[in-house]
Amino acid sequence: MANHKSAQKRIRSNDVKRLRNKYQHKTTRNAVRKLRALKTKAEAETLLPSVVSMLDKLAKRNVIHKNKAANLKSGLTIFVNGL
Repeated sequence: MANHKSAQKRIRSNDVKRLRNKYQHKTTRNAVRKLRALKTKAEAETLLPSVVSMLDKLAKRNVIHKNKAANLKSGLTIFVNGL
């Protein structure tokens, strides 16, 4: 257990950030799965910008690596263009 007041606060803030990151990461993964399950190009084209935005935000906040975000965006764009 932490002995300093600042260390206790750091533990609390880390827990809050961890839960927020976990929620945002899971939400983005579900959005990617939903996009890949679509069969019509029109629906996929409307969903793609929001998924790309979610990936960019995760990469900006270091929840996922920037190259992983770039690879996912590239793959999803190729998928949508191929529909």
